[in-house]
Amino acid sequence: MSSLALMDDVYLLHVLQQMEEDKDQVENDLVEGAIATAALITLAAEEARQIRAEQHHPNCLYLCRAQLLPDPCTGTPWQVLYNSRNNRAYITTMGFDVQTFEFILDSGFESAWSWTTIPRPDTSATGAPRPGGRSLDAAGALDLVLHYLNSTMQEISLQQIFALIPSTVSRYVTFGLKILLEVLCKMDDARITYPHGVEEFEELNELIVARHPRLTGAFASIDGLKLPVQTSANKEIENATYNRWLSEHFISLVLAFSPK
Repeated sequence: MSSLALMDDVYLLHVLQQMEEDKDQVENDLVEGAIATAALITLAAEEARQIRAEQHHPNCLYLCRAQLLPDPCTGTPWQVLYNSRNNRAYITTMGFDVQTFEFILDSGFESAWSWTTIPRPDTSATGAPRPGGRSLDAAGALDLVLHYLNSTMQEISLQQIFALIPSTVSRYVTFGLKILLEVLCKMDDARITYPHGVEEFEELNELIVARHPRLTGAFASIDGLKLPVQTSANKEIENATYNRWLSEHFISLVLAFSPK
């Protein structure tokens, strides 16, 4: 074989190898392009889903677990407040001093919270309670309910204070309000009652006359109170609670106070 023919064969072999490598590169490029396209399609679909969700619920603003403190049982703002045992802080946030807070707990709230099953649509109403599996103990639950009653804050603020997701806040507030009402109805110190007997009326009147000599025959005082509330989604309730003069929503009450 001549040297020229040998060179032709070598060149031909080189060309074939180059063509094979180019073919492999094209196939690799196609695979990588397909993967990139699939990733872009997936990302675009997820972004479209989020946009649709935001457009569908433009006013549903809430925090998820990733935006909250990791453990509702450790190091949350409410626990710092609770452990301070400071009367001023308790009254400012919950409306009661430390002694009254503990009194409500010991008067039945703690046992009711710990040994009553919290209603849930996905569990049996007759199932045994699991207090160890709850995000808040009885003190935390009472704290949550009193925070809710004592202010007009949105639930998003309660989520931050107690490190709870929206559904848990809603469920705990609803259940806590129910058992708090039941406990208060059984507490003698929380009952609203009229004086019994002439002697008690006279005793109360003497206390009033000692300060206001012309108020003979009186046994108590009354006062109006406007409690600010959140705007209700129910149009009838929203209209009933709206105060046009103050441009806010209130529940108007008249409270009677014993001179004792």
